[in-house]
Amino acid sequence: MSAVPREGRTSRPEVRLARRGFTDPGTALRLLGEPALGGLEQDSVLLDALAATADPDLALLGLSRMAEALGADERRRLLDTLTTAKPLRDRLLGVLGTSAALGDHLARHPGDWHALVTFEVRDMHPGPEDFLAALRDGVRRRGTADAADALRLGYRRCVLAIAARDVTGSTDLAQTAAELADLAGATLRAALEIAGEEDPEAARACRLAVIGMGKCGGRELNYISDVDVIFVAEPAGDAEEQQALRAATRLASRMMRLCSDTTGEGTIWPVDANLRPEGRNGPLVRTLASHLAYYQRWAKTWEFQALLKARPVAGDADLGREYLDAVTPLVWKAADRENFVADVQQMRRRVVDSIPSAEVDRELKLGPGGLRDVEFSVQLLQLVHGRTDSTLHSPNTLQALAELSAGGYVGRTDAASLDAAYRFLRTLEHRIQLYRLRRTHLLPRDEADLRRLGRSLGFRTDPVKELDRVWKRHAMEVRRLHEKLFYRPLLDAVARLAPGEAGLSPQAARARLEALGYADPAAALRHLSALASGVSRKAAIQRTLLPVLLGWFADSADPDAGLLNFRRVSDALGATPWYLRLLRDEGATAEYLARVLSAGRLAPDLLLRAPEAVAMLGDPDGLVPRGRAGLQQEVLAAVGRAGSASDGVVAARSVRRRELFRTAAADLLGRLGDDPSTAVDAAGEALTDLNAATLEGALRAAVDGWQGTAEEELPTRIAVIAMGRFGGHELGYGSDADVLFVHDPLPGADEATAARAARTVCNELRTLLAAPSTEPPLLVDADLRPEGRQGPLVRTLASYAAYYRRWSHAWESQALLRAEPVAGDAELGERFRELIDPLRYPADGVDDADLREIRRIKARVESERLPRGADPTTHFKIGRGGLADVEWTVQLLQLQHGHLVPELRTTRTRAALAVAREAELIEQEDAEVLDAAWVLATRVRNAVMLVRGRPGDSFPVDVRELGGVARYLGYGGGHAGAMVDDYRRTTRRARAAVERIFYG
Repeated sequence: MSAVPREGRTSRPEVRLARRGFTDPGTALRLLGEPALGGLEQDSVLLDALAATADPDLALLGLSRMAEALGADERRRLLDTLTTAKPLRDRLLGVLGTSAALGDHLARHPGDWHALVTFEVRDMHPGPEDFLAALRDGVRRRGTADAADALRLGYRRCVLAIAARDVTGSTDLAQTAAELADLAGATLRAALEIAGEEDPEAARACRLAVIGMGKCGGRELNYISDVDVIFVAEPAGDAEEQQALRAATRLASRMMRLCSDTTGEGTIWPVDANLRPEGRNGPLVRTLASHLAYYQRWAKTWEFQALLKARPVAGDADLGREYLDAVTPLVWKAADRENFVADVQQMRRRVVDSIPSAEVDRELKLGPGGLRDVEFSVQLLQLVHGRTDSTLHSPNTLQALAELSAGGYVGRTDAASLDAAYRFLRTLEHRIQLYRLRRTHLLPRDEADLRRLGRSLGFRTDPVKELDRVWKRHAMEVRRLHEKLFYRPLLDAVARLAPGEAGLSPQAARARLEALGYADPAAALRHLSALASGVSRKAAIQRTLLPVLLGWFADSADPDAGLLNFRRVSDALGATPWYLRLLRDEGATAEYLARVLSAGRLAPDLLLRAPEAVAMLGDPDGLVPRGRAGLQQEVLAAVGRAGSASDGVVAARSVRRRELFRTAAADLLGRLGDDPSTAVDAAGEALTDLNAATLEGALRAAVDGWQGTAEEELPTRIAVIAMGRFGGHELGYGSDADVLFVHDPLPGADEATAARAARTVCNELRTLLAAPSTEPPLLVDADLRPEGRQGPLVRTLASYAAYYRRWSHAWESQALLRAEPVAGDAELGERFRELIDPLRYPADGVDDADLREIRRIKARVESERLPRGADPTTHFKIGRGGLADVEWTVQLLQLQHGHLVPELRTTRTRAALAVAREAELIEQEDAEVLDAAWVLATRVRNAVMLVRGRPGDSFPVDVRELGGVARYLGYGGGHAGAMVDDYRRTTRRARAAVERIFYG
């Protein structure tokens, strides 16, 4: 035994132990004094070795339990070895201080400590054959134990040896993960041998190859992980194919159970075959031809990404090589697939969405800045560039990252940074799993667990704080991985590199842009060059921004448009100091801008007419639509400063253009409401307020212009009555302004003169609002007036009263249900409202003749006004279950019951529908179905305008435009078909309700 140091003689034993890192010195002193450890409390060498472990208390407890389980002679041999052989002492105590599970194993099977000696003597880095030999030897010498338990025990002994070298630093992360994968392969081979011995008839009837997938295939396995496999089989001897497949299925199933079943010796790990064609719904075993037929016809992009790591690990080696040779060419064609980018983006979203919110901040694998981010990006780069560069075909993440760096696809500094981050995160994951040998990727919360983890990674001063700091630093590096791995090299391709730096070739840059979804990579490279080249401050800031922006553009349906629009805005504002500073310093602003510029045509077109509107994206309240009062005040002030009617209307249209952008940007960014129906209502309200304020300003400008020309006061008062969706506060981005004009001559004025003046003013208003200009037009439609286009544009209140009293039809009463004064003389507008209320809310409801007439007109609209070739199931306005169906149904309820239910007297469709439901005029389910269809049709109609920049009542034919509409509605890339199917399903249910309620 070693002598006690001089300073130790004057210190209390508990203090000495506490200084060595023991958290429970009293228990440690008791264990050290027990006979099983032979009074090792005085052995400073052993105490120092315990102090060097991750958890000295855990290591000492494990050593005590193990020593108690040994016989006297074996215990003496162990203790002598511990005090004389430093490598073995460090390995054994290192394992015991890191893994409670392996400590439990050694307490049950204390003789397994010899495995540390065996593997040390044999080879510092054992390979697959070494592990297989050890497993076979354990099965052969199992005695009374069954083969499954013998295999489990042999596997644990091998893990013990791997962990011992790992925790003492004899192997690095890459070698440890490779050894675990080799051990997994050897275990599968041994299990397959046992299955074959149990069922020799099956073994003779087939050739069965086991293909390792995932981390097993990439030789980067965790301590505890599902082992992903695929089975491929062929007949052997005279066996027929079906016979061979049945035999192979028996062998594969038994092999899986040998590894996955839980017995008294626990389990090894689950064998997961769900990566096979058709997943868990497909046959467990297929022939090679069947595999190829599936991959060539049905496989999705993610399946080829998974095959990137395929490696034969057990069974028939020749068949395994044949399988690999056959599928490998398919892997390197995956990036050529039509939906490659959409599929990749969908996989990214699926990973993020799968994380429980309570765990996202502790998730090492799937969380932001986690392992999956690195692995996913490396694989994506391999799939893109591996088509033309066979040096990038490694299934191992770290090797592939090194190859990408060597080829210039990733900068050397970036690759080194990500290599370090990945190694740290994987090592941390290993240490977490080693403790209980459980499959987990969550950082623990318990202080003691965090302390043990920190010490196992070499942190000693303050293990918990140091662990947290280093983990967060590495996670931040990984969070920028898309910028680092995927986008920044594109700038290097068009900018001057530092001496010695390798950059993407033009061909590789174009390939990467194509993979990102750019339809014209050559043009994209020109834009990048124009934005990022040079030594100016502007170019330097652009080089900082562009890698992130390119990622946001790539997440859109039209990356080309996003990049082109950004260049246009930057060309217009690049010399403005606040613009680039805003994007650089306010990260959210840059993201908002990227999303708006790549979401469609309407918002970018509005922005490019006055790029300074970018500033509102950086204002916390900049995307909140302004109310009617504030808009009207600004518009009228601008009109008042104008020198002519045309200038005044231009000023009003300028305000409207800016506010259209505000509303469109807020809508695209999801800032109008938490749910679709709220957003639809908010957009309709904002657009209604905006058009009302614009009309108010245009009317003031036209009146001022008339008075300036005539040099007298306008001899009449004018009110503008909103109709249709305008009156219902339900305008869309492409809606016209349906109105009626009413005037009332001033006392003493000549009626004919007043009528001519009113007609001149209203015509001027319509003309100036629709005149060609850099500002978007506002088309004013007055065709709902009495007698339609054949009648006078503007009438007196008395003329309206006479017409409605004598000639009014049922459809006109229906149209007036959404009439609401919006501009001009407020008192005249209210008088008009009082005039029409008896017509739109008839005292006796709707008689049978009017009901038949309304239904006849509705049927005629459906049959005659649907555009030729249009699909009636997807026409948003007059298609089955579309806007007209819902609105006519609600309006019929208003005509029938408005006189009895005052709350029905509203111009808003959804509000009236809700009242009808509350008043039990309509079933709850029918009301919900109609409401859902109306909201969806309105959203899709708005989406078409936002994406195409022009109105449309059907889904776009262009694939990119259809994808943009799908993204607006919340569908991921590649899910436009699901969007159309959902639309048809929703409107089909609405049409059934319309048939019951409207047609009876």
